[in-house]
Amino acid sequence: MRCAPLALFVALAATGCATKPTADTADTGSGPTMTVTAPAATSFSFPYEESDIATLQARMAEGQLSSHSLTQAYLDRITALDDGGPRLNAVLSLNPDALREADALDAERRNGHVRGPLHGIPVLLKDNLDATPMATTAGSLALADHRPERDAFLVTRLREAGAVILGKTNLSEWANFRSTRSISGWSGAGGQTRSPYALDRNPCGSSSGSGTAVSANLAAAAIGTETDGSIICPASVVGVVGLKPTVGLVSRRGIVPISASQDTAGPMTRTVADAAAVLTAIAASDSKDPAYGGKSRPKRVDYTTHLKSDALKGARIGVLRKSAGYHPDVDAAFDRAIDALKAAGATVVETTIPTAGKWDDAENTVLLAEFRPGLESYLANSGAPVRKLSEIVEFNRTHEAQEMPYFGQELFEQALKAPPLSSPKYKTARDTARRLAGPEGIDAALKRQKLDALVAPSTGPSWRIDTVLGDHFSGAGYGAAAVAGYPSITVPMGDAHGLPLGLVFLGKKWSEPRLIELAYSFEQATHARTPPKFMPTIDDMGLASH
Repeated sequence: MRCAPLALFVALAATGCATKPTADTADTGSGPTMTVTAPAATSFSFPYEESDIATLQARMAEGQLSSHSLTQAYLDRITALDDGGPRLNAVLSLNPDALREADALDAERRNGHVRGPLHGIPVLLKDNLDATPMATTAGSLALADHRPERDAFLVTRLREAGAVILGKTNLSEWANFRSTRSISGWSGAGGQTRSPYALDRNPCGSSSGSGTAVSANLAAAAIGTETDGSIICPASVVGVVGLKPTVGLVSRRGIVPISASQDTAGPMTRTVADAAAVLTAIAASDSKDPAYGGKSRPKRVDYTTHLKSDALKGARIGVLRKSAGYHPDVDAAFDRAIDALKAAGATVVETTIPTAGKWDDAENTVLLAEFRPGLESYLANSGAPVRKLSEIVEFNRTHEAQEMPYFGQELFEQALKAPPLSSPKYKTARDTARRLAGPEGIDAALKRQKLDALVAPSTGPSWRIDTVLGDHFSGAGYGAAAVAGYPSITVPMGDAHGLPLGLVFLGKKWSEPRLIELAYSFEQATHARTPPKFMPTIDDMGLASH
């Protein structure tokens, strides 16, 4: 997934069980034709359509709703939309214990014990997070029988907060770190995830299933992971909120890795308030994660206390105009978003990241060098059926028809030849990438003009799924935060011919509270999210395909 450097290419990268949808054929814009399944005659009405976590929690508190009935409703909707309807292919597997978990949480509530805002709320997990008793496949058939015995650290946090683990979502295989011409949202284990706005459109990746599932109301919330764009891009193109935390705020233990320098997990939700509630649950210090922050880490925060509708009043926002200019509809939506920021009381300043693009080569070196040792450590510690990257490469060659029908594994092969973590080349690249994107990039831009945050279009509109040429990224505004390990959050800002567009806020390290304030204020001022209508193709909206 390369717009230019491997950074954007890999990226949008990461960092069951009652097996549900099987691998399905993808929709395509060119090359071999694969059938787009039109919606069945089934009614897709849903009693909890667009319900936020606070509303669901209030209904359960009043006795109007139980976690069991809510969980069952989402399970039924997954069956309707992933099996019998538009075939979104968003959910890869279901948790066979989901209803039992919901029943236990209902019993706690009846006994007067409520764990917090997530008590009884169904949540989906990207299938590169360990969660018993489900398999963790990372989308690969090589891990089809991989059932770790322990939950990922953040999954334990979700369970402690009272969340019901509903199941696992499909993803770009290996979090999109396999090929230089991959198709976002496709995996050997799960097939092609589709945009709920037009089924021939790509939902971006690698957290494609998590984004599509939340947008289509298949769960109250989901967890995605990002290395460079894998939360922000899919959230943007399917019209939801995606929050990529500072690296280390959320533990990476029990997550299939790409890069120790850049990987993180984060919430994907329909509202900023829901993202704040989920982040509050999963953000916890884990001393076994070397990025946890130590003494520099801020004290525990309830991010829901930062939902301030007037937060833009008096704020200074830097506009990254150079991150736009690649699509007229994106530019028009960006201009309207800037007007909304001003109308809400913000001072808007045109600015630039002085080092933009200068870290690309260094990032490429870092990701390739960190991938193999990180992955092999995860495989060994989780008891996976394969233990070496070379074994996975050979598995893919042996199962080429299932695993490589559309693209290869060039990045895997490059990673096998990457310099070791002890090499000066790697260490210099790691330090250079962080410095250029962080202190000399985002920090410098914020400090120069005394800004609270930077904004840019998150990315362009969703593109046609293309099995011949792969992905077609038109632009992205999130790269600096990803490489620096700094936080970012995308919020719906409009659309291009019915396809959602997002506005991304970027800030300094550990600035999640301020970014949530600003994003929430923008969201409340604009209410730009429009739920999907599950169109088979964009042409069914009466529009020409672009």
